[in-house]
Amino acid sequence: MSSAAGEFIRLMKHPVKFRLFLFFKLPSAFLAGVRIKDIDEQACSTSVPYKWLSQNPFRSTYFACLAMAAEMSTGALAMAHLHKRKPAVSMLVIKLAAEYHKKAVGRTVFTCEDGGALLAAIESAVATGQGQEFIARSTGRNEAGETVAVFFITWSFKAKK
Repeated sequence: MSSAAGEFIRLMKHPVKFRLFLFFKLPSAFLAGVRIKDIDEQACSTSVPYKWLSQNPFRSTYFACLAMAAEMSTGALAMAHLHKRKPAVSMLVIKLAAEYHKKAVGRTVFTCEDGGALLAAIESAVATGQGQEFIARSTGRNEAGETVAVFFITWSFKAKK
């Protein structure tokens, strides 16, 4: 593990520092209750509860709240690999696709296990000087372990000059 990635992961695992990060950088995720459950260089799990601020009129979790948790599970992995990197690398979501399988009526946990592949895309962007696209997969499961939704988030990485 790189020391910069480890530093970022420790920051994300610290409950107070993480909530402050959310409050100032992602206030919608803060209000919806999105949290990181676990993170290392290979995988990240996030959760979103079913509550008043994350519900839709159909008594389930609003799709945008599910998308926030799914994106965070992929984005936190990428941010860990990019933390304090020289040269700096920009990241941007350029596409999102989702498959919904079950109604989200409780806490949904999204897991992305693409850390190694994300790092390879970042390394390729730095080595070639060209932008690289990577499709990260995040699977959301309910408390019973049933798949609620699968999100495919396409990230673009480009080394800054």
